[in-house]
Amino acid sequence: MSRTNESAFESVIEQHLLANGYESVPREHFDRERAIFPQEVLDFIQTTQPKEWARLEALLGEKTGEQVLTDLCKWMDMNGSLATLRHGFKCYGRTLRVAYFKAAHNLNPELEALYTANRLGITRQLQFSPHSQQSLDVTISLNGIPIVTAELKNPLTGQNVDDAMRQYRRDRDPHEPIFEFKRRTLVHFAVDTEAVRMTTRLAGNATHFLPFDKGYNGGAGNPPDPTGRSYRTAYLWEEVLARDSLLDILARFLHLQVEEKRDDQGRKVKVETMIFPRYHQLEAVRRLVEAAQREGVGHNYLIEHSAGSGKSNTIGWLAHRLASLHDAENRRVFDSVIVVTDRVVLDRQLQDTIYQFEHTRGVVQKIDESSRQLAEALENAVPIIITTLQKFPFVSRQLIRLAEERGEAGTGVLPTRRFAVIIDEAHSSQSGETAVDLKEVLGGEQLREQAARYAAEEGAPDLEELFRSLARRGRQPNLSFFAFTATPKHKTLALFGRNGEPFHRYTMRQAIEEGFILDVLKNYTTYATYYKLLKACADDPHVERKKAAQALARFMKLHPHNIAQKTEVMVEHFYAVTRHKIGGRAKAMVVTGSRLEAVRYKQSFDEYIKRKGYPIKTLVAFSGTVEDDKVPGITYTEEQMNGGIREKELPEKFATHEYQVLLVAEKYQTGFDQPLLHTMYVDKRLAGIQAVQTLSRLNRTHPLKEDTFILDFVNDREEIREAFKTYYEGAIMGEEVDPNRMYAIKGELEFAGVYLPEELERFCAVYFKPKQRQSVQDHKAMNAALDPAVSRFGVLLRQKEEEAELFRSKLQAFLNLYSFLSQIIPYQDSDLERLYVFLRHLVAKLPRRSQGPQYQFDDEVRLEYYRLQKISEGSISLKDGEARPLDGPTEVGSGQVRDNEVPLSQLIDLINERFGTDFTQADQLFFDQIVAAAVRDDSLRQAAAVNPADKFGLVCRGSLERLFVERMDQNEEIFVRYMNDPLFRDTVNAWMVSEVYRWLRQEER
Repeated sequence: MSRTNESAFESVIEQHLLANGYESVPREHFDRERAIFPQEVLDFIQTTQPKEWARLEALLGEKTGEQVLTDLCKWMDMNGSLATLRHGFKCYGRTLRVAYFKAAHNLNPELEALYTANRLGITRQLQFSPHSQQSLDVTISLNGIPIVTAELKNPLTGQNVDDAMRQYRRDRDPHEPIFEFKRRTLVHFAVDTEAVRMTTRLAGNATHFLPFDKGYNGGAGNPPDPTGRSYRTAYLWEEVLARDSLLDILARFLHLQVEEKRDDQGRKVKVETMIFPRYHQLEAVRRLVEAAQREGVGHNYLIEHSAGSGKSNTIGWLAHRLASLHDAENRRVFDSVIVVTDRVVLDRQLQDTIYQFEHTRGVVQKIDESSRQLAEALENAVPIIITTLQKFPFVSRQLIRLAEERGEAGTGVLPTRRFAVIIDEAHSSQSGETAVDLKEVLGGEQLREQAARYAAEEGAPDLEELFRSLARRGRQPNLSFFAFTATPKHKTLALFGRNGEPFHRYTMRQAIEEGFILDVLKNYTTYATYYKLLKACADDPHVERKKAAQALARFMKLHPHNIAQKTEVMVEHFYAVTRHKIGGRAKAMVVTGSRLEAVRYKQSFDEYIKRKGYPIKTLVAFSGTVEDDKVPGITYTEEQMNGGIREKELPEKFATHEYQVLLVAEKYQTGFDQPLLHTMYVDKRLAGIQAVQTLSRLNRTHPLKEDTFILDFVNDREEIREAFKTYYEGAIMGEEVDPNRMYAIKGELEFAGVYLPEELERFCAVYFKPKQRQSVQDHKAMNAALDPAVSRFGVLLRQKEEEAELFRSKLQAFLNLYSFLSQIIPYQDSDLERLYVFLRHLVAKLPRRSQGPQYQFDDEVRLEYYRLQKISEGSISLKDGEARPLDGPTEVGSGQVRDNEVPLSQLIDLINERFGTDFTQADQLFFDQIVAAAVRDDSLRQAAAVNPADKFGLVCRGSLERLFVERMDQNEEIFVRYMNDPLFRDTVNAWMVSEVYRWLRQEER
């Protein structure tokens, strides 16, 4: 036998499995019609269930074996082999088992013996078909039932994993008994020495294989064996197909997912998919479970899994495992598992998945009604509870009511239980007050006892409420958090990570390279809007620079010409390109900058589409009611603009053939999964995590989806690249927060004199009263304690607005830092907690500074020039460059005073900084004309007379830009280079400033 051929590869796998608990099953034992190993099935049943066998034999005599096999095959054909392996089958009213799986504990020696009796068999070159002599390289069976097949290829002989997949697609008839979906084999592996691919359903050329690789250096592929002893793919047979591992996968991972989808005619159909865990899912769940078993309760775990990682299934498997987890002493590790999520789809999926494992209802309870329902579930220790974070602040009140209804005196506190809390999307809200409420509720009696102990140690038993408020912020010894996110922030890494690192990571890069999500930056086109606004009124009113700039930008964004031009670009692109994608079913999303813009675009789209007669229909999504800025009394709602389609119906309606374009304002930009979404038109400023979450709406895969497209009217390609790069290969934790800064800010706040120590004491004495002494008068007393500080701040705001705003920003900085740090550092400083509670209530009462004038420039300004121009297209590469670390929260703002007033005409000149194309050397005359115009400028003449050259340059630069703008039409090529290339602009400015200054000084002499 050649040492480099496929047979040698088979032998390596076989020898390893036989040496580690497998048995060799001769291929001659296989019944090709029934697609089972009959003798192995009967031997297992007779050995493990002798009493049942004897009863059947008493009834059936020598036909017992044949009847058992017939009933087994019928049962598997009807219910599937997986359900049969888990729950057995009926034969003449008797339940027979064809496999036994490991219990969650070791308390039952009989179960352990039955588990040990399982026979995992390996068969090489199995001739499987009743109609041909075709053979499978490797078949694995459990107690005579085939469950896994593998086709092996060896690159040394010129074939690889692609050839193995081709063999499954072309040469393996899915109608053969052994391959029929669900009925016999459950998973098929295409394997070579470098890569593994996997499928759970053979469907001829439509067979869809998934990568089953470990990942290498943050991307796809497999690492070489660190010891240099085996293949890159040895993990498949050494880890995944190991005896205990494969039995565990059959018992607790594999499941049949049933989804309700709409077919091409819009009819609802049920789609069944056999879910086999991908390698990273298997590894993540097992590592988390092992750590929780080893470490016990009271630890945090961060799981940074990219979009496309199959997070819903990972959470389902983890929840089920944790709910039944026992430690080495056979004690349950957790009393309940709580899944915190906002996704409706997750609860249904979890319930169905776990029912398949348990075959019992009631293991999972979804909290979809009220906080009372959550209180009941917690009190009854339901194994798995699915809820939103927002219900926790009201649980204590509901526990008291439940006790009163039973005729008991309620404390509103749960008995101390051990909880595993799985957070579906961990983000910064997990560091807010609602997350602290969750910890207080689940902390239970133990938290109360800890607070009482602190109060006694401090000699202040009346302030037990204060110490409970302090204690609930830190880590609770009875809570473990398992936080999932694709886009962690610094706070997420600090709260749930370990030394700023996630416990497990599956990167965006690996997901893209493995084809689980699409690279949304591959086709990215940016447009620039070049325009000129002119003052249309006779006078030149003085306006606040910043406010007026915002009003001018709004004027431009909502200008009918701007919206009409962009509408034309988007609709024509959709009609010509997008609508033909994904088999003619592609959809697009338009991301707008405000609710009013969404309204205007909806009107513009519908009017343009109607005029052109295109077969395109739109929907719009925005919250609340929008008032028309032109016609008083006219309002718009999402439902009204969508012809009566209710908010909850919109995602389903958008999924149908009827609608193609969805226009959104702050909706559907996170958590919206629509695989038919191909194109995104962006007319909104995006940055950081928001850019990643919004643009990633396009990354979902579909069998006919080959690419995506983004057309961006607003954002800079480099900023988008930087936002995605942060998460491409996993987020890096940057600079940590200095806890001493919080004490420094505390000192600065006290020095400002806005509040007095006695007011803080008075407020806290009421706020932290023992419950039995609380009364309706407390609200009045707390407000009375806050009001003097509110009054002092009001005086400061009127007299020294900048100082007042600086105080407000310091106050907010303290609240942010304490809220964050108190969950990481076990503070026992009750003064900090008092100050935090006092300031949290004070900040809500502080008067806001006057907003200043609000501008509407509809009559004062007109649009003189407008051009929409494509400035770049192609891929934004994430492969090069370093990712920017995620730094911790720092002190916020410094309370800037309101902007100076400037003439409206000058401000418009500053706004008009966006025109043009390219520069050529043949246009020196253009520069000379600008210099000549600048020399004639009286204001520059005066500036040159009283300023040295460097100070004059500061004055002159603004005028130069204005002169460029005014002469834009004379030389657009120079203009665009000047406006878009900072280095070029600096060079030109330096030369022109020196020229203007030289001329003016000469004139003066």
